[in-house]
Amino acid sequence: MNVKSIITNSEVDTKHSALETNVNAVRAIAGAVQGTIGPKGLDTMLVDQFGDVVITNDGVTILNLMEVNHPAARMMINIAKAQQQEIGDGTTTATLMAGEMVTEGFNQVAQGVPVARVIEGLRKGVKAAICGIQEKSQVLKGLDDPLLHNIAMIAGREHEDIAQLVVKAAQIIGQEKLADSNLKLSDIIKAIEGAENEVFLGVLINKERINKQMPREISGEVKILVIDDALEPEEMDDEALATESGFARYLEIREEFKTNLLKIISLGVNVVLVDRGVDDLAEEILADAGLIVAQRVANKELRNAAEHTGARMIKRTGLKKSTEEIANFLGMATGVYENEKLEHIRVLGGRAKPMATVLVSASTQEIVGERERIAKDAASAIQAAIKGGIVPGGGSLELQVAREVDELKKDLRGMAAFGINCVTAALQRPFLQIVANAGFNPLEKLGDVTQAQVEQHKFSLGTNCDSGDVTDMLELGVVDPTLVKIYALKAAGEVAEAILRIDTIIRKKETAAQSDLKDDK
Repeated sequence: MNVKSIITNSEVDTKHSALETNVNAVRAIAGAVQGTIGPKGLDTMLVDQFGDVVITNDGVTILNLMEVNHPAARMMINIAKAQQQEIGDGTTTATLMAGEMVTEGFNQVAQGVPVARVIEGLRKGVKAAICGIQEKSQVLKGLDDPLLHNIAMIAGREHEDIAQLVVKAAQIIGQEKLADSNLKLSDIIKAIEGAENEVFLGVLINKERINKQMPREISGEVKILVIDDALEPEEMDDEALATESGFARYLEIREEFKTNLLKIISLGVNVVLVDRGVDDLAEEILADAGLIVAQRVANKELRNAAEHTGARMIKRTGLKKSTEEIANFLGMATGVYENEKLEHIRVLGGRAKPMATVLVSASTQEIVGERERIAKDAASAIQAAIKGGIVPGGGSLELQVAREVDELKKDLRGMAAFGINCVTAALQRPFLQIVANAGFNPLEKLGDVTQAQVEQHKFSLGTNCDSGDVTDMLELGVVDPTLVKIYALKAAGEVAEAILRIDTIIRKKETAAQSDLKDDK
């Protein structure tokens, strides 16, 4: 989809017309992802100029890949990115809520309500809604709670194999580690073409050993050195090498480098992981000594290996230290081996931080990305549920909270009460879209569920997307992480307020750099 800029050649676009252009762009963004939400949501196909295709159900992926020119549309996309970064799930919910808040806000302004009053009511409504959600949140009964699997299934779009994988990984890592804000469970997910579904205790290095003469596998007490640098001699410029003294210095540096390599061998190091390149001399000497060496390892993988094994990353200049000092930088593992079929190295059983890796199977290269996205969403949802608890899903809870927020209008003076409508409309939006995607009349189901919730005093009642019946979402096992709901609502409120506050759109004059760039084209 191409959301074209609505700003024309006129320099200034003012008052309601400025807000209207922004609202139209926001609606286009929300419309791009609304069909994907819920158990009956469908996929979106994105095609680039070369004909390459991405088919996905993931909201943030759609927003990241679609062509967007309008600044308000970019603000919406940024809110989805923020939701993804903070929670890892719920990007479509956040986008739909923000779109509904902006649309309803515009409707109020168009009827004569001052923007300041709309924003005042919006803020109060969002704050009350967040409190309402938190009050109804439930804590999971540990990592063996059956609802954990349900959360993974819902976020993982009903992929049973993926749900089982991420739950097992969570159980291996443990509840204490999952509550750590520095750990993202989604980071351990890897989808690889030709792999089998697997969870193992260890980390994956997406590189092969640099020399096939090196051993493919080492087990027992494996000593690991992690070099956050190149494993090469210090560089000298060509001018220095052209002089006699310079060449002598070159030979001296090479000899010193060889001495450093022998230190590594004397310490009994079995595996060397290198951030950059490895010199031919190092490859030869370390291969002869029976070490496994991998070069140009991604920095994140280096850090994971260091954390898992207890190694401290060292620069190449650090190899000038004594062997006793270098020994303090070494990590330990119970096994390291290369999977030649999948072209990666596994570091298993590190002595320090327990870490698991989830390998997700993918039959072809085309579906690798989508399988990985699905698994990452499931992992993020599980971690969010462990951190912040769970609430009934399917949009049921939001309907109850919407009625509670609507009660605030009785205590608000003046036109601020109209801003409350923005929040109640946004809270209803996920339910209405989920039901619509399932093929039912959303307004009819809204009436049925609302009546049932009021009569039975149950905020967990919602619509069964298979039968259309009013059903208790908790009994059905349809639950969502509380943090996903709270952050989506908070983020939607912030972006809606930012867009509603824009009164004038002014085209900036070109800078010299922009003018030069245009001339180059």
